[in-house]
Amino acid sequence: MSRRLPLLLVLLSLTVLLAGCSMEDPIDPENGFWDKYFVNPLSVSLDWFADLPYSNYGISILIVTIIIRLLILPLTLKQIKSSKQMQEIQPEIKKLKEKYKTDPKKQQEETMRLFQKNGINPLAGCLPLIVQMPILIALYNAIMRNDLISNSTFLWLQLGERDPYILPILAAFTTYLQSKMMSSQMSNQMQGMQGIMMIFPVLIFVMALTFPSALPLYWVYGNIFTIIQSYFIYGNKKSEAPKEGGLSK
Repeated sequence: MSRRLPLLLVLLSLTVLLAGCSMEDPIDPENGFWDKYFVNPLSVSLDWFADLPYSNYGISILIVTIIIRLLILPLTLKQIKSSKQMQEIQPEIKKLKEKYKTDPKKQQEETMRLFQKNGINPLAGCLPLIVQMPILIALYNAIMRNDLISNSTFLWLQLGERDPYILPILAAFTTYLQSKMMSSQMSNQMQGMQGIMMIFPVLIFVMALTFPSALPLYWVYGNIFTIIQSYFIYGNKKSEAPKEGGLSK
């Protein structure tokens, strides 16, 4: 996890960069693989849901966000399982580091042997993040490059214009809640990273002040989905912990 957080920061920066650089270009299905197979299908989906009775682009973004998050849920669950497995063997890894502290090569060999023994792929926790990034970047592009969305309104928002007040605060606050829930699941060895994770709300707030409202609205939807998802995945574990006492698996 400690290596995964810098990777997440890099991927987030790449996402914002790609979304920002391409948002002025119209979507052209005949202009390359990216637009044809990623951006255009998502843009068409957003248009289709927006055309439903009693719907609009604000609701359409919500529906597409939920569908995408449900599609990548197996990857998320795999990532969570990998993180849990890594945490469970941390005491053994610590012992190996202490035992072979003067022999880094032997330490690495024994660590890999420990991974194999427990059926753990140390890259399994990173791969889901990498796999889902093209989907999320494509959705960013589909939202930002769709003129119909830019000219639409939702609640108090003009989706193609920046909201200088409420939406950035909502985006930062939901990001904070999401980060708080994630940090509460960290092992003791990872608690020092909480300060780093608290950078995300500030980063999201600044970006939400810059981007048209449609994109921060997607962030708010995604954050709320993740908060609800985390509650159902982790919510009951805290209440079960006292009952388990000192028993180990």
